Amino acid sequence: MNVKDMPLMEHIVELRKRLVIIAMFFVAFMVAGFFLAKPVIVYLQNTDEAATLTLNAFKLTDPLYVFMQFAFVIALVLTCPVILYQLWAFVSPGLYEKERKVTLAYIPIALLLFLSGVAFSYFILFPFVVDFMMRMSNDLNVEQVIGIHEYFTFLMQLTLPFGFLFQMPVVLMFLTRLGIITPMFLSKIRKYAYFVLLVIAALITPPELVSHLMVTLPMLVLYEVSIIISRVTYRKMQQTEEKEKHYVS
Repeated sequence: MNVKDMPLMEHIVELRKRLVIIAMFFVAFMVAGFFLAKPVIVYLQNTDEAATLTLNAFKLTDPLYVFMQFAFVIALVLTCPVILYQLWAFVSPGLYEKERKVTLAYIPIALLLFLSGVAFSYFILFPFVVDFMMRMSNDLNVEQVIGIHEYFTFLMQLTLPFGFLFQMPVVLMFLTRLGIITPMFLSKIRKYAYFVLLVIAALITPPELVSHLMVTLPMLVLYEVSIIISRVTYRKMQQTEEKEKHYVS
């Protein structure tokens, strides 16, 4: 049965099935997260950025909160491929065979971009931000007393959003394939998109020009890459439609 011909109740049952599968995997990965959280936290505490700091627990529950926070994030990251696949499995019955293969290829690309964004933020941006903050403290003759909860929360707030920001090419390519946007539209709103990206960069970086440029330039490049990918996708869609019209006629 084609997905378009399925009654609403069958759609709901199918969605419930996908959500149950995701929940089961998340619980399993959460258990795995309990075993992985400690070595990950210890590793991050021994990096160059953290080794120069003395991480303190200002509350009795801070170590437990950090441990649970890492276990949850680990479980969420490991579940992401399952979420993407279940989403694809839910919408794939309504796609053509060629579209199914193309959209299935989005999953490894999305994961690769997510890891690239996190790696960029952690290995390039985060050390620069920490160094900037420490230099500012020294200039102001302020002794930093850093809580372990605050440190790792700041680390996640700075790194994880970049994993999602780096999804921009895949998201825009997917929206182009659905016919929601076009490369012409993306080019038309370029200056507004640049402004939004500049604001995002200003919000997630310290008030310093170099760090701001370190965030802004990659995002602008990603947007331009997204336009190119959208243009290629749009052109292929038009060619496919022309072939189908020619075949019908």
